[in-house]
Amino acid sequence: MTLPTAAPAKSRLVPMRPRDPNEPGRTASSLELFFDLVFVVAVSIAAAELHHAFAEAHIIDGLIAYSVVFFGIWWAWMNFTWFATSFATDDWLYRVLTIVQMGGVLVLAAGIEPVFADRDYTVLVLSYVVMRVAMVAQWLRASRSAGQSRRATQIYAGGIATVQALWLLQLLLTGPVSSVALLVLIAAEIAIPIVAERQGTTPWHPHHITERYGLFTLILLGESLLASANAIIEALHDDQALGSLISIAVLTLLVTAALWWMYFWPPHHRAISAFGSSLRYGYVHYFVFAAAGALSAGIEVEIAVLTHHSKLGEVTASFTIAVPIAIFVLGIWWIALRGAADRVVNAVIPLAVVLILLDPILPIPFAITAVVMTMLVAVLVLHPPVPHPLEVVLER
Repeated sequence: MTLPTAAPAKSRLVPMRPRDPNEPGRTASSLELFFDLVFVVAVSIAAAELHHAFAEAHIIDGLIAYSVVFFGIWWAWMNFTWFATSFATDDWLYRVLTIVQMGGVLVLAAGIEPVFADRDYTVLVLSYVVMRVAMVAQWLRASRSAGQSRRATQIYAGGIATVQALWLLQLLLTGPVSSVALLVLIAAEIAIPIVAERQGTTPWHPHHITERYGLFTLILLGESLLASANAIIEALHDDQALGSLISIAVLTLLVTAALWWMYFWPPHHRAISAFGSSLRYGYVHYFVFAAAGALSAGIEVEIAVLTHHSKLGEVTASFTIAVPIAIFVLGIWWIALRGAADRVVNAVIPLAVVLILLDPILPIPFAITAVVMTMLVAVLVLHPPVPHPLEVVLER
């Protein structure tokens, strides 16, 4: 009789070996879902600050601050996500280092307002460095059992550590030099995975990684639904704009649902079959995520215009909705839909983007956008994703 093998003690560390990229049934863990929750706070605050900047007609300054802040949010999330798909162990040290990163995100959220108000990046950079140092520890631990990926893990650890030291030095700079250094360091962060993966590829699980991106997209789209709820709340307190605000709420629900439908229409795991495609998928999602977050800010701006609490005109305010939607649609089409769509879908989507960008010239807030997005969903229903050649062979 064979006795069952005892489970390893929770107090013991598990070797951080590369995960099997073909592991059956791989899904997001409860820790990963918990990790995503703290980003809700940071995204919500960033969107709120962007809304305030837009409402005060500080469009360029608001976009610059939002772009920098969202880079910190997105990059911290994305780096952990790709690391987790390759080396997650779920022992106590892995959990502790992950929670340290979560603490860094919460502090980062507290540092968002100073960036928008005074271009003060101190809290933002310090909290970001805390998160990245925790990732250095993760990569160093992984390097001990990484096998053929060892060289890549070492480059990740060394590259991240070096750039974090430079981030701290950047805080000593002022004026235009500081702004240039900021851009250079962002470029350096982006370059690290490119250099590391060319020296020794780390494994990724296509279904797991795309599920993680999908879950984060749901969080961001949820911000738009919150803005829709705010429109209804405002309507209950403003009889003069009752009809317009209710319309905003309904149209927001329609557009958000259409964006969800469009995002989850193609099988995303096909989009990261090679290093180049996975790089495109990961990096273009910055624009997709940032656009989804900015959409909620745009909806709040539209509400402020309708209730006479904004310095923006109606046309400019409508662009704060139309542009994020167009970027989201174009981004998802480029990285995931194109390869799974037929000629009709690939022709309709760019046309839809053009129509969405023309919407602000109309007096009714993003009405055409809602109609266009609804029709786009109808096209997707009538034209399902094209089967992958391998799937066709397996069916035969």
